[in-house]
Amino acid sequence: MSEVGRAFRQVLDGPPGASRAQTERRTRWLVIIAAVLANIGGALVVLVFATVVLQDPDGIAEYTKVQRVNVVVFFVYLTVAIGVGVVWGLRSFRPVRELVGADRRLEEAEQLLLLRAPLRLMGVHVALWGIATVGWAAVNACFSGLLAVKVGLTCLLGAVTTCTIVYLLAERLFRPAVTTALQNKVPRGTGMPGVVARSVLAWALGTAVPVLGLVFVGVGSLIVAQMSRRQLAWTMVALGGTALLVGLGVTYIAARAVADPVDSVRLAMARVERNDLDAEVPVYDGSEIGLLQAGFNHMVIGLREHERLQDLFGRQVGEDVAKVALERGVDLGGELRQVAVIFVDVIGSTRLAATRPPTEVVTLLNRFFAVVVDVIDRHGGWINKFEGDAALVIFGAPLDLVDAPTRALAAARELGERLHTDALGLSAAVGVSAGEAVAGHIGAEKRFEYTVIGDPVNEAARLTDLAKSTSQLVLASDAVVRAADPAEAQCWEFTEEVTLRGRTQPTRLAAPRPVGRATRP
Repeated sequence: MSEVGRAFRQVLDGPPGASRAQTERRTRWLVIIAAVLANIGGALVVLVFATVVLQDPDGIAEYTKVQRVNVVVFFVYLTVAIGVGVVWGLRSFRPVRELVGADRRLEEAEQLLLLRAPLRLMGVHVALWGIATVGWAAVNACFSGLLAVKVGLTCLLGAVTTCTIVYLLAERLFRPAVTTALQNKVPRGTGMPGVVARSVLAWALGTAVPVLGLVFVGVGSLIVAQMSRRQLAWTMVALGGTALLVGLGVTYIAARAVADPVDSVRLAMARVERNDLDAEVPVYDGSEIGLLQAGFNHMVIGLREHERLQDLFGRQVGEDVAKVALERGVDLGGELRQVAVIFVDVIGSTRLAATRPPTEVVTLLNRFFAVVVDVIDRHGGWINKFEGDAALVIFGAPLDLVDAPTRALAAARELGERLHTDALGLSAAVGVSAGEAVAGHIGAEKRFEYTVIGDPVNEAARLTDLAKSTSQLVLASDAVVRAADPAEAQCWEFTEEVTLRGRTQPTRLAAPRPVGRATRP
């Protein structure tokens, strides 16, 4: 947009952040100016058509007197019409002024009253110009019937010009106030002219009026009197100039009335495409364009809600699980996967709950789990669930994960160090296992969860119980160490072989290779 266009737009819309009272005052004065200019424009159309375009019929008695009467009537009416139009317009505009300045949410009936303000203002000028057309034609009917027809037709063209200009300008001037009023909701069935009606209004003023002038000239020349070549030339220049200048101006106003809101939606869509869901467009009116803008805002609200739910869903079940569920849907059942499992359990949680206030226990557990989440996220794992004072961590489901055993062992070693060195006020044991398990959605159609079931999960839980009696508080099975990368496997040393509770086969244990032996706090 050019600098001139920006400056003109700022004059119409006012400075950014203007209060409702400031908007009301500026709109009131601009509407007054627009009404005065529109009446002057209509009067000029009448003057041009009456003196240049259409010939007076021949045979009028006391022609000079008739001309003087018409000149006096023209200027007296123009002065009176502008004054009465301004006063009458402000009087009818009073309820709208109160709504524009109201610092509250408007009801639907009040929104409709504000939306229809341009129509009300146009109605005032329809009445004024209707009186002018009938009255002026009646005055000239005393002198000549044909002259009365000519004057009536020219007044009619002036009325079309004035009313069209008033409506288009008023609609543009009311835009800031309407935008504020339609922030929350756009009423349906406003009865306001839409894109088609605006285009027709622009055509009526820019094309229909000059073309009607040509038609009247042709009819007058055939019925009333022949036109000289010079007069025909002046008529063509006047009507052609009107079609070019007025048509350009009105078409531009009508086009901007459509282009501005469409452009606002386009720019807002570009922001949404960049994942900026705070984008919002002002609603300009109650037409199809306004409904488009309101629909875009509702769409963005839905996207924000969807994003919020997806974020909450991801935090509840894990980002990978949420992503898979959204992409593939949810089916009850599971699939066999090679996974690595970490089980983390707080030591002495029963005594802790009995000796500390519940709020303090929750605070301690949240600090503890914050460390667990931080470590697991950096190693690519997924926390399947929090079980009161314990956490089950999965590597390799629901998405495949390269070197899941290696990542699990590295995360377990770091957890062992962090949980012992960070001042958390809690002690915890860690167990690590790996193997084949079933991963999928378990439950019923109305309530289910994604989880992992299998021997590695049970073994990790048993290793955690056993790790509580060791100095480092971290144990892994030999299977997960053998499946890991050699560099990570070197960080572990095999210890004894035990038969874990609930199992028939013995499990060889592995613990982190001490670099300065850790002690149990």
